[in-house]
Amino acid sequence: MYLVDHIPKSTPHNRRPGLLIEDQWITVHNTANPSSTARNERHWLTSERNDVTASFHIVIDDKEAIECIPLNEVAWHAGDGSGKDSGNRTSIGIEICESGNYDVTLDNAAHLVASMLVERSWSVAQLRRHYDWSGKNCPRLMNDKGDWSGWTAFVASVAAKMDEGEVIEVLKPEDANTIILFLSAAYMSTNVPEARKEFNRLANELRKASGQPPEPN
Repeated sequence: MYLVDHIPKSTPHNRRPGLLIEDQWITVHNTANPSSTARNERHWLTSERNDVTASFHIVIDDKEAIECIPLNEVAWHAGDGSGKDSGNRTSIGIEICESGNYDVTLDNAAHLVASMLVERSWSVAQLRRHYDWSGKNCPRLMNDKGDWSGWTAFVASVAAKMDEGEVIEVLKPEDANTIILFLSAAYMSTNVPEARKEFNRLANELRKASGQPPEPN
């Protein structure tokens, strides 16, 4: 399941600066928290106890992926220490949770990343580790004492899913809402209760598919 749950621009510590990204890469991270889920990580971004200027675009676990910052905006996840801040300004940050069934989480992440690459007409050459920007040991579960074979395997999994067409079609909220506008016109053109009920159902299915809450009937 792919959910869109953006943090407000008013979130403290400038976690969503609202700057436009010049996206050229996808940067992969581990959360470094073995007990945290995707929802936990999303809530942490707006927690009053969190006083760090750090954020990410998407977090994923074995059940769902949550988009926390629009993919066309900058998030603070991959500072390179150079002052140019190129990791943040040019890459989409994906946090992979360490809790739950990690094998399933990795497979979910590979599906998602493959979909994003296909959507952008990119290749796996556009994938980066947090390590590539700053030298930080991240994604740490893909590194075994300097042996990054876990990363190599993840990239290979993404490439295989791209080759096999195993990608996730993510319906964007703006596209869903455009379709819902047409459904609304059809709804208003009929007084048949069954037809109106079906138009409402279809609109809510579109909302759910694009990560938006359904409206009450």
